[in-house]
Amino acid sequence: MADYLTEHQRSLAEPSAYWLEQASDIHWYTPPTQGVNTSHTPSGTWFADGQTNACYNALDRHIQAGRGEQAALIHDSPVTNTHSVLTYTQLQDQVAHFAGVLINQGVDRGDRVMIYMPMIPEALIAMLACARIGAIHTVVFGGFASKELAVRINDCSPKLIVAASCGIEPGRIVEYQPLVEQAIAQAEQSLNTCIVFQREQCHWTLKADRDLDWQAVMAQSQPVDCVPLKSTDPLYILYTSGTTGSPKGVVKDTGGSIVSLKWTMSAIYNVQAGDVYWAASDIGWVVGHSYIVYGPLFQGCTTLMYEGKPVGTPDAGAFWRVIQQNKVKVLFTAPTAFRAIKRMDPDGALLADYDVSSLQALYLAGERCDPDTLQWAQEKLNVPVIDHWWQTETGYSICANCQGIEALPIVPGSPSVAVPGYDVQVLDNNAKPVATGDIGSIVVKLPLPPGTFVDLWQANDRFTSAYFSRFPGFYETGDAGFIDDNGYVFVMSRTDDVINVAGHRLSTGAMEEVLSNHPDVAECAVMGVNDELKGQLPVGLVILNAGCDKSHQQISAELVQKVREDIGPVAAFKSVAVVEKLPKTRSGKILRGTLRSIANSTDWNMPATIEDPSVLNDITDSLKSLGLAK
Repeated sequence: MADYLTEHQRSLAEPSAYWLEQASDIHWYTPPTQGVNTSHTPSGTWFADGQTNACYNALDRHIQAGRGEQAALIHDSPVTNTHSVLTYTQLQDQVAHFAGVLINQGVDRGDRVMIYMPMIPEALIAMLACARIGAIHTVVFGGFASKELAVRINDCSPKLIVAASCGIEPGRIVEYQPLVEQAIAQAEQSLNTCIVFQREQCHWTLKADRDLDWQAVMAQSQPVDCVPLKSTDPLYILYTSGTTGSPKGVVKDTGGSIVSLKWTMSAIYNVQAGDVYWAASDIGWVVGHSYIVYGPLFQGCTTLMYEGKPVGTPDAGAFWRVIQQNKVKVLFTAPTAFRAIKRMDPDGALLADYDVSSLQALYLAGERCDPDTLQWAQEKLNVPVIDHWWQTETGYSICANCQGIEALPIVPGSPSVAVPGYDVQVLDNNAKPVATGDIGSIVVKLPLPPGTFVDLWQANDRFTSAYFSRFPGFYETGDAGFIDDNGYVFVMSRTDDVINVAGHRLSTGAMEEVLSNHPDVAECAVMGVNDELKGQLPVGLVILNAGCDKSHQQISAELVQKVREDIGPVAAFKSVAVVEKLPKTRSGKILRGTLRSIANSTDWNMPATIEDPSVLNDITDSLKSLGLAK
């Protein structure tokens, strides 16, 4: 196993040579001779003279290597009580046929295809079919609001939409047809073709002049081969929320994505061909793109697609059942999933019902992982629990404890050190380096490594201004934190979550860490609210573990005292409310910006990404009890 420092230093000193070496591990029709070109884009262009295909690297390559009968995809769906497996050969056959369907509908290289589906194999098949022929897929989370779907249709002008008749949530069916109909009606761009996969739980009434039945068109299509593509050809567009309210269409290229994601499977996650890898996320988010679909299949793993929840399908032992039944080697999920499990089963009693000995590591990302949750998971599972940090824009880890390079000590509260390819620094508002241990803006020195975003769809000026203008020569992550003496990065909050209390810059993440360490607290959020005297004051919202018998007043008093002891009176932390739920996106991020707006009584819009809008009514009442949200 390589030495981490040597690998990291080599990747920064000789980026082109380093990544051309990694590029030799994938299939190319025309191998690249060029590494990074920084002359045209702030982030850098990779492998510009190479030709490859993502679908070939995900499927065909492994079949030709004799792995055709290995399981490629496991679909585990407690909400439908089904479990199915597709081998590499079976998956390739369906992908090749659906690529034929797309061609029959006039989809060509560079055309956009919108995918609006739940966690079913057909969603993955549609994505890979696009990659097979050079179409650019843009996946929108199934069940997303019509208005947001219409905005995305207007932005990328898809040739057609691939949808399912419904999604399934615990206790309810989410019909997709009304949502798609409203989106098409609202969109300024015309959309004339929908390919619909009918699920037995709900029927989509096909419109004769627009809608096509998945099964019918698949039966009529002929399989097609992979098309050689330029490394720089777009692989997909994935929309992420923008500060202006207009979503940003993050563009990833083909060659850089294949090289980087395949490399991460061994370097970061330490999995090899044949291992079962489970990213408990959704294909509507970047984690699903990188680690349900592409990364595991590039590596020849068996990828697991889960249609269920960490709790409630049927209980807090759901993850343990999936690990046992499918012999999962590595699990990747969001800290919020483990907070939910910990809240419902604080002692981990349900683990005794399952054999999870196949699990060798747990990876957490998507939001800041509080040390208490990490240590709870590590204690219960008795495996390394690796917090790692990355973004939609990067597509994989900026910082991680790279288990396949060198297993470093785990430091709770830190996503560890910069991954090879990333030169992570912390700057002040004048773009000057801060002292070791001081909080500032976390940035990455350019060029970015391969597989990171190359543009925003039809918004190059916004691409430059949003990410590269404030700190010239650097990518601005939008996160705040510090780096310690050992090079460990601590991501404390989004930049706008660093609050100023009477002139003191304080991290809400540090206060959340104190609150989450309380034995009765399952989850928490801290935000800064406006104050005439001190500028800003912190306010805490906490969810309690099941079985807590203390009064809310007692809990609040204990938490206020704990913050005073651990951070100091300077934090001026005096307001905390107990709530049932926190407002979150479907990927588990707490909507802190919305919370701040409600608390400060300023105008706000219902976030399109929110999982349960009704939570905001209860939150508003709780904030009013603190004298806020007037």
